[in-house]
Amino acid sequence: MPDPSRRRLIGLETEYGCLVEDNLPMHQVIGRLRDWFFENQRHGLIDVHHRDWDEPPGNGGFLFNGGRVYEDMGHLELCTPECASFLEVVHYDRANDRLLDQALHELALDDTVSIIRNNIDHYTGATFGCHENYSLDRRAVSSDEAIFSLLTFLTLRSLYTGAGRVGGLETQRQLMRQEREPLLDNFDGFQITQRADYVENDFFRWVQGNRAIINTRDEPLADPTLYRRLHLLHGDTNVLPGAAFLKIGSTSLILDLLEIDDLPKLRLHEPVSTLKQMSYQAEGPWKVFMNPAETRDAVDLLEIYRERAAHHFTGRDAETDVLLNLWKRANEAFASNDPTDMVGILDWVTKRYLFQNFCEAEGIDLHNDWLQAQDLEYHHISPERSLAHPLAKEGPWSQGLEAAVTHCLTEPPQDTRARARTRFMKQINPLEESYIVDWDSVRWAESMVHLPDPYELNPSVVPNPDELNDNAADWPDDD
Repeated sequence: MPDPSRRRLIGLETEYGCLVEDNLPMHQVIGRLRDWFFENQRHGLIDVHHRDWDEPPGNGGFLFNGGRVYEDMGHLELCTPECASFLEVVHYDRANDRLLDQALHELALDDTVSIIRNNIDHYTGATFGCHENYSLDRRAVSSDEAIFSLLTFLTLRSLYTGAGRVGGLETQRQLMRQEREPLLDNFDGFQITQRADYVENDFFRWVQGNRAIINTRDEPLADPTLYRRLHLLHGDTNVLPGAAFLKIGSTSLILDLLEIDDLPKLRLHEPVSTLKQMSYQAEGPWKVFMNPAETRDAVDLLEIYRERAAHHFTGRDAETDVLLNLWKRANEAFASNDPTDMVGILDWVTKRYLFQNFCEAEGIDLHNDWLQAQDLEYHHISPERSLAHPLAKEGPWSQGLEAAVTHCLTEPPQDTRARARTRFMKQINPLEESYIVDWDSVRWAESMVHLPDPYELNPSVVPNPDELNDNAADWPDDD
């Protein structure tokens, strides 16, 4: 059984969209923003080694707040550190926005470059992701029954996680009409999720070209005998703190149920089709197929998961109780088929409310191309430009947000290995020493620190074997 004193570690990887004026080369802008973090070690140490075939020296680096910045497939990607709190993940994710906004200002790019935390390029149809990472006990149950229940929740949770969008892939809609989804013939121009059009499998190992609801790559970035890492890439990038808090917290509680082997025995008939069907249906009720002849209400199913989590975890700590209360509030709003109580909390509900009012005022409908520009403005990282920020509803998930975010700009979490990694990074003199920083180790000069335990705050320093290799001829032959 998992150790109840150790909270699950969680982190986000966010790929940002970038809009530039025509006379600015995109790749140069991305490079300047990335390099801003590492000039004179402003916020971290840039990589001086190859991390992989597609990550040469200078492509990115680790930050003193425990996170990481790098360029990935033409996008600037920022990672939070390993966090043991739902709210802490939200704070570090917002801190990444703040850092990027500072970079734009200090590089005098405010008026010519816009950074957008969304998942789609309306012009090309390209997509980019927000990847979620959850530590998972290696001993957790992995029966088919448990995994398909997890898959069911991850499909249905789009009602909480969706960031909303206008438009969609016409070929996808045509394909689904041919199957069994007459509701799509009445598609009003607004989708619940941005990523649904691009998900093709229930399970798959790779993250590009064949995206899945559950990514099966087993790369724990920690002691592999003790941990797995659940890597999710089907969720949207959230803007509102309430949406991010509910996404991260509810998913973490479902994994808690997995680890104690008490997930509800629920299995969808076709999860990928269900994900797409729900996305194109912005108004409930959401009927989903459990088998070809049986449908159930998606909100009823989500309430079964919530009730099971509440049974086990109510009273565990204040943060969990806040999460369970918000989860219940969301389910009740959707069950009433009037989710306006979630305006300012859940992104897709807020965006749809905003756009419907805009369309009414302008005498247009949701298919109007004008809304694509409004869609992007909703996701702008600047609080002054974002359409979402003024609508954010206060709650326990946002109390002390700004002070917490300010702290997260420069300081790592104090209860995970990110704290130790930062401490050793600050001992490195990047002008005189070669070094390698990774999630689970730091090497510099003649020293090395292993961090296989994500909760280790005071790891021991050992000799760096790379330095010993220079004198290999002096060592006796193994034979």
